[in-house]
Amino acid sequence: MREQWQKGVFLILVIGEILFDVFPNYRRLGGAPFNFAYHLKKFGFDVRFISKIGIDDEGKEILHKLELARFNLDDLQIDEDHLTGSVNVQLDESGAHQFDIISDVAYDYLEFIPEYHSNLIDAAEMIYFGSLIQRTEAGHETLQAFTAQKPSETLIFYDINLRPGCYNKAVIEKSLLVADILKLNADELGQLKNILSSKRSNDDFVNHLMEAHSVRAVSLTKGASGSDLFTDQGRFSSKPAEAIAVVDSVGAGDAYAAMLAAGLLEKWQPEEILERASLFASRVCEIKGAIPDSASFYEPFKALFANT
Repeated sequence: MREQWQKGVFLILVIGEILFDVFPNYRRLGGAPFNFAYHLKKFGFDVRFISKIGIDDEGKEILHKLELARFNLDDLQIDEDHLTGSVNVQLDESGAHQFDIISDVAYDYLEFIPEYHSNLIDAAEMIYFGSLIQRTEAGHETLQAFTAQKPSETLIFYDINLRPGCYNKAVIEKSLLVADILKLNADELGQLKNILSSKRSNDDFVNHLMEAHSVRAVSLTKGASGSDLFTDQGRFSSKPAEAIAVVDSVGAGDAYAAMLAAGLLEKWQPEEILERASLFASRVCEIKGAIPDSASFYEPFKALFANT
């Protein structure tokens, strides 16, 4: 029988990178898995975040910040030989963000430790991961070790997050094989169609993907065109929520993913999931960076969750 961690609270196991996004004039703590985990923890869910950091000053800063946020620090592995992850972020002439993701860093050496991780996997209602943590062969094998042990009823959330030079066809196909939920944006949908050599229309491709890989739900975000949610009930669509003033769009997709995951666990109707995920993502666009500085930011959203 699945271990009960807290009465009425879903356990979400998040596996992946935590790093610093380094902008020209400042830096911010980030990494899609961390952003996702942080939002869900602030919503009130029981979240365990598994990653690896260096023994450097950046790693020490991460430990301090995660302790303040009440994450379990035992889930963070320490690497004495590699630096904490980082990404150099620049704006191009069009105003779009360009990312230089530093390679051979601590999270590339994340380890699966059966005697520690098996109980977490058994207890998890959902396991989240992306593609970046699998950019090396060792990272891919580690992630596969985590998912191979999961109970049949545990939901696997694959936030594809395709970054240039950080994925390949084999990683994507194996990730799709274990995924119950797939999240991607319009650009990533086009890339995925190319990778899988598909000339189907977008809707036909998504439906084929769900059938071929037994994916239960596909979330497609389309920027100013809104978002779609594909389930066994069909396709549901929503217009984007308008931000009062867009300050920074970095992290909007991770915010959307967090509310999507929460809604699926809470068994909201598809229309509710789309509306609330879009609204939360738009609010994150109104702040600098992917993570709010104030806990009060989450107060309007916490009332949505019956189990938290």
